[in-house]
Amino acid sequence: MDTLFAVLHVVSAVFIIGPMAILPMTAMRAARAGNGPQVQSLARATSTFTLLSLVVFVLGFAVLGMSDPKDHFSFSSGWIIGSIVLYVLALGINLFVTVPAMKRVAAGASVSSGSDGAVAEGRPDGYGAIAGGSGLASLLLVAVVVLMVWKP
Repeated sequence: MDTLFAVLHVVSAVFIIGPMAILPMTAMRAARAGNGPQVQSLARATSTFTLLSLVVFVLGFAVLGMSDPKDHFSFSSGWIIGSIVLYVLALGINLFVTVPAMKRVAAGASVSSGSDGAVAEGRPDGYGAIAGGSGLASLLLVAVVVLMVWKP
């Protein structure tokens, strides 16, 4: 049973955390093109995947709870605590910085588009928050993966 939960944890990490990290980068391209509806759609998807990442978090606890006692893994291990803190920071950055910035950019692109819907390409207001927030969240998630593999 512990192998099943480990597989579910890793597979869900790939298919949920991956989009959580990549979708904002796709939104930056849409923002530069002035495609407000696409940025809005990507903001909703990013928010959804970020919240779904809690499934990976819960499965991680299940894997830890089923781990072999001779491995000496516990909820008080430094790398576990570090991983939790880094994940919670990434979750918060995505939910409270990146997604709101994406929504602001989407609203701004929708307002600034002309009657034909075209917007001059460029970096709209809020673009830096999307780039910085998603970049920092991605780096934090990479650090979590390093801790999960290395287990210092």
